[in-house]
Amino acid sequence: MRILLKILLFPITLALSAIVLVCQFICVFSSMLLSVLALLLFILALAIMVLLGEVGEGLKAMLAAYLISPYGVPLLASWLIGAVDGLNKWLKAI
Repeated sequence: MRILLKILLFPITLALSAIVLVCQFICVFSSMLLSVLALLLFILALAIMVLLGEVGEGLKAMLAAYLISPYGVPLLASWLIGAVDGLNKWLKAI
């Protein structure tokens, strides 16, 4: 019975493995690009606050820089990829 279940779950685990690998590549590549963009946006936010005196707009830009930094949305994406990979490993262990 267990062998039959493994045979039935094989296409699902194969698809999940491919999805996890592609998503990990996209996450690493986008994290590099977004960290550079976050730095530029942070510098722009500082310039807005210092040169223009618009503290509210500068804080909004800093919040956007934080969200695209490696501690914002990419961290959430990495956690989600890890959860899907954990599900895939759990299915393979059956």
